Amino acid sequence: MTAPIGTALARPTKYCHHCGAVIDIVASACPYCGAPQPSHAGTSLSDKRILPAILLAATIGFTGAHRFYAGKPKTGALQMVTLGGLGLWWIADVILLATGSFRDADGERITEWT
Repeated sequence: MTAPIGTALARPTKYCHHCGAVIDIVASACPYCGAPQPSHAGTSLSDKRILPAILLAATIGFTGAHRFYAGKPKTGALQMVTLGGLGLWWIADVILLATGSFRDADGERITEWT
């Protein structure tokens, strides 16, 4: 693939799981803090699992517990205050979890069940 003149192709990035710095997606260790990174063979998959998240969402999802599990405390607290967005946000999250489309705090999809 060729890029138009004057533009560059950017490599995909991810956030360091330790310090939060933006690093190359295939980095095995963070160049800034040296922390080892989970290896997903160049894909953007979370180390969180669907089963615990969907059990939390299905049972007490209106409290945002599944969002706290996924590392999203701000939206978890917002769900807690709004009772899961009056149930709509809560149901949408259950559907996203069941289809493997829900993302963790790093923006990585939660796709593995166990």
